[in-house]
Amino acid sequence: MSKVIVIPSKVNPLTKAPIDSLKKRRVAAYARVSTEMDEQTNSYEAQVDYYTKYITANPEWELVKVYTDKGISGTSTKNRDGFNEMIDDARAGKIDLVITKSVSRFARNTLDTISITRELKDKGVEIYFEEQNIYTFDNNGELMLTILASIAQEESRNISENVKWGKRKRMRDGYSFVAFSTFLGYDRHEDDLIGFKVNEKEAETVRLIYKEFNKGKSINYICKLLEELNIPTPHGKKKWPQSTIMSILRNEKYKGATLTQKGYVKNFLEHKVVKNNGELEQYYQENHHECIITPDDWDATQIEIERRKKLGVIFSGKNEFSSKFICECCGGYYGRKLWHSTDKYRYFIYQCNNKFKNNVKCCTPSFKEEELQSLFLKSYSKFMGNKKQLIIDSEELITLLSDTSKEETRMAELKQKADDLVVLVDNLIESAKMKEVDADEYTRKHESYVKEYDALTEEMKTIELEIKRKTLLKREIQLFIKDLNKRPNELLVYDEDTFCFFIDNATIHIDGSVTFSYRNGSKITVK
Repeated sequence: MSKVIVIPSKVNPLTKAPIDSLKKRRVAAYARVSTEMDEQTNSYEAQVDYYTKYITANPEWELVKVYTDKGISGTSTKNRDGFNEMIDDARAGKIDLVITKSVSRFARNTLDTISITRELKDKGVEIYFEEQNIYTFDNNGELMLTILASIAQEESRNISENVKWGKRKRMRDGYSFVAFSTFLGYDRHEDDLIGFKVNEKEAETVRLIYKEFNKGKSINYICKLLEELNIPTPHGKKKWPQSTIMSILRNEKYKGATLTQKGYVKNFLEHKVVKNNGELEQYYQENHHECIITPDDWDATQIEIERRKKLGVIFSGKNEFSSKFICECCGGYYGRKLWHSTDKYRYFIYQCNNKFKNNVKCCTPSFKEEELQSLFLKSYSKFMGNKKQLIIDSEELITLLSDTSKEETRMAELKQKADDLVVLVDNLIESAKMKEVDADEYTRKHESYVKEYDALTEEMKTIELEIKRKTLLKREIQLFIKDLNKRPNELLVYDEDTFCFFIDNATIHIDGSVTFSYRNGSKITVK
């Protein structure tokens, strides 16, 4: 009978190290806290101190490093620099054992947890999770780890949903969330419900931006003006981006109102914010706090923004006449030009921007700035000849041009049809589950429903835009009437503010006459 002799392994099949080796095991620890609040900071420091002492106290271990991440979420490994450094060192063969507090501290993403532990296990690197007492080299370790990692991921999702629910509840209750450190014009109010307190020094900058914009100045001009005045951006930078100016002009908080959930983060890791577009419920509250800009001035700004959009050109206004005067001959805009720039007769004129372009026969005359101002004063006197009747006519225009009842009725019909289609699709899906319709019939009906729903959606978008246009027009005429009551019947001296408020555009004719189009639709021609 043969005799079998068992020769014990001299090499650990997992760590690849000799079993009787006197070499110390290289041990690292990983510590992470997800916020930078004081209590979390204390926890972070305590973890680092604990693992340093814990590892160095074991004579068979050699401390490699305590890898750390502070103020970082565990839902992904992408932005966790300390964690990624530790994994790179483990891959490079610098670590034999990693100790961490728990599965949720390591990662709250099941896929990350399992894939990383398997990779390190193949390289002979073990991970020990203290709270759960799991060693990844243990036969049951991966099964337990999978279960616990799934629980940690679900816990993270539940926390996220609870946080979002809490924020929306506070929005419904009238609370607002603003990064006051970078929000120009306001400081945090002592009363959370009020939320906002005007910072007068910064508010002056906001008012300057609105004033210059409503006087016809371009966004680029305003940026350069603020830089010349050495006024820093909300982030303390010297250079003003045009997007920052537009954001300030669009922000309803400056008129004392708050609209929450205007946008949302589409991609958390890249932090891309996109417009809401009706996907989330919005909460609007007027007179929620002190205002920097009056509601009338804010509304006038929104009207001016829309007017510039309709121009179909890049608005490059340096003064109130920019993109206002139109050439009858070619349809181009008049621009400011410098004549006699090198001698004592130096002065500015306005002429069609296409005047000397190739293949353009433009025969409208040029004007000095003072001549255009004088022509406006003439038109203004005619326009204000019967102010009382003018106000009556403007009030009738509101009823005539801004009635949205027809659009609102059609919108209600479309929404009902869309709801009915959703029910039909749900019923179709249930019929397919019960095998009451075959695949061909299901596909045909489903495609038909989707096509009809898309058509309804497109029509609803068109109607929404029309309602918005008429609502804006109504507000514009209301502001026009309100301002009309305050204006004198005749202007003896040209006033820039009056011109900007009243004039939509003006057409310069070949014979030198000019037709001024007022914002109530009136047209006055003078020469």
